[in-house]
Amino acid sequence: MQKTRSLYLAGLALAMCGYAVETKFWQQYEAADYEKATLHDVSLRSDGRLTLAPVFREIYDTSAAYLWAVAEDSRGNLYVGGGSAGASRAKVFQVEPNGKGKALAELEGLEIHAIAVDKQDRVYAATSPDGKVYRVGSDGKAAVFYDPKAKYIWGMAFDSKGDLFVATGDEGKVHKVGADGKGVVFFQTEDTHARSLAVDGKDNLIVGTEPGGLILRVSAAGEGFVVYQSSKREITAVAVAKDGTVYAAGVGNKTPAALPAPAVTPMPKPSPVASASTSAAARPQPALLPPTLSPSASIAGGSEVYRIEPDGAPHEAWRHSSDVVYAIGFDGHGKVLLGTGNRGRIYRLESDRVYTQVVDSTSTQITGMLGSRRGGVYVVSANIGKLFRLGPELDKEGTVESEVFDAGAFSYWGRARLEGKGLTGVSLETRSGNLDRPQKNWSKWEAVRLSPDTGRSGAPAARFLQYRLKLTALADGGSPEVSLVELAYLTKNVAPEVREVETTPANYRFPNPVASTSTTPPSLTLPALGQRRSSSGGISLDSSSNTLNYAKGYIGARWRADDENGDTLEYRVEIRGVGEKEWKLLKDKVKERNLSWDSTGFADGEYQVRVTASDAPDNPPAQALSSSLESDTFTIDNTPPQITELSATEQGGKILLKFKAKDARSVIEKAEYAVNGGSWIPLQPVTRLSDSLELEYAVTVERPAGAGEVILAVRAADEFENQTVSKTKAP
Repeated sequence: MQKTRSLYLAGLALAMCGYAVETKFWQQYEAADYEKATLHDVSLRSDGRLTLAPVFREIYDTSAAYLWAVAEDSRGNLYVGGGSAGASRAKVFQVEPNGKGKALAELEGLEIHAIAVDKQDRVYAATSPDGKVYRVGSDGKAAVFYDPKAKYIWGMAFDSKGDLFVATGDEGKVHKVGADGKGVVFFQTEDTHARSLAVDGKDNLIVGTEPGGLILRVSAAGEGFVVYQSSKREITAVAVAKDGTVYAAGVGNKTPAALPAPAVTPMPKPSPVASASTSAAARPQPALLPPTLSPSASIAGGSEVYRIEPDGAPHEAWRHSSDVVYAIGFDGHGKVLLGTGNRGRIYRLESDRVYTQVVDSTSTQITGMLGSRRGGVYVVSANIGKLFRLGPELDKEGTVESEVFDAGAFSYWGRARLEGKGLTGVSLETRSGNLDRPQKNWSKWEAVRLSPDTGRSGAPAARFLQYRLKLTALADGGSPEVSLVELAYLTKNVAPEVREVETTPANYRFPNPVASTSTTPPSLTLPALGQRRSSSGGISLDSSSNTLNYAKGYIGARWRADDENGDTLEYRVEIRGVGEKEWKLLKDKVKERNLSWDSTGFADGEYQVRVTASDAPDNPPAQALSSSLESDTFTIDNTPPQITELSATEQGGKILLKFKAKDARSVIEKAEYAVNGGSWIPLQPVTRLSDSLELEYAVTVERPAGAGEVILAVRAADEFENQTVSKTKAP
């Protein structure tokens, strides 16, 4: 089965509302899926493919806090340099081909940012601050070879004629030094720092600057040409491929044009402890630098890598929002390698769209890379300062331990499946637990027997799952490739839960599913479920409110229910009078979460409703589950009040109207009177408060002018809008 097919099925399963009886699939096939995984000796491609990583082996631990430069002589001896916080002298270390290392020389300076070896295997090391170039003999004796009168020396490189070029700051100059140690300013940049340097096959210099973020090509005659102006502040590294293609790394956000650009020390040289801050405001200024030149390792804006074609055409080859590129190199196949911080990762560019996270170093920053004459790539690091060798051979085996997968509920684990190439070199294990982190109280790792790429997980049923892949080199030395890991699971059905039931005001009903176009009947809007209704009835609503239509004699209920499995629910609504034993069905298989019914068919009294939620629509009958919840007691009252002791008597030329209103169950809410069929006029009870089942009313009425017979009508209504009317004749 192809990945596209499996992804379609997985999408279909998700689209079907997450039915409890539907098997779901946990799939990992994108690079982001492995962001929280633990990879050991496994490379991750940006399209999600897993392969064995090149061997990444520590050769020598210098005990320095950081290394920034590495060079190799014709005999295979390596020379590295860097610095340490609090150290008073910089050291050059020599590492022999057998891995035996030593401190070759101590120099008058605090840090070494550049090392170069000439055709006679003589070693040159540049110190900062107050930069000087030293020549170091095989016996470790060192002498000043050239003094550029510059604060910093960032890079050195020899051309084919044996001339040494020295990139400096803080005046942005490149010096040219002959074999006799005499030098001149060869090229003056317009920036503060000539930050990075390389020489191409035609003896052109490739120079990266800071803070303008320029990439320049300087001819052998000293003529400069900007081949690209980066959007980044600093070009931390430049490198030239065999075909003349230039690669350059830009980091840091530029200072806004409206503000003057301060003369700051370039950023990417990592400090002994990498800062967690990425604020540009945190960048140290030269006057604030500690004695050991150690700017912050955190830079706002991440990195961009540019590819400049031999004809000068620029392209963006790679970018990362947080990783900072400190070094560029090439592997044995000519592919570009990027050394980054602050997670110590090495990336390999496969194309403009695809790259591979090759290895994760134990050090925080990868600061330098050098292709070895004997194959592989030498790598130096900071925090801690070590020398490594990358490749060219692959590791014999590697592992991927996934993040913890949360199925959301207790689940059964089923088929496991892999997609890729050379899967005979891949094994799979799973384990499970009910704790969200795999500690002691999880199950043991159990091997999945793949045949050839499919098997069944033996992990016990639980909420959480984790898998572990083991990749083993194939017989031909190549690597298997995993492009998809898929694990099936079935969540155990859990009963739905009715969390709240609430009855609605009398004489209103929920609208029919097909809304009426008539706007004549009045309507009432309810507050969110669980909130009290104001006495006025007119309130503001939130998104969970419901609107009801006026319907005399109707009453209703609404409820909140949910299902942990995400099942579709249906409801059974029943009613029972207080003191009764049996529940009577109002309606079954209700799809909505509300119901209205005509209460006039029920005797006045106190009642409760019971709502039962069932997940039967999404489960076989034998597996369907349900739960119920009863409402608070509510009143059904369809009987109007009684009007008694109605009288109209003469009193000083006026009419004294008196009566009593009484209801068996609910409060008398209002009373009114009318004279000779005129408008209804509100009345207050004698007590002024409409708060009782029985109230007395008295009002003096003006006799209509010229009227003979006077007819007085009174009406009273209870809180359920049941009303009665009575009339009398005035004397």
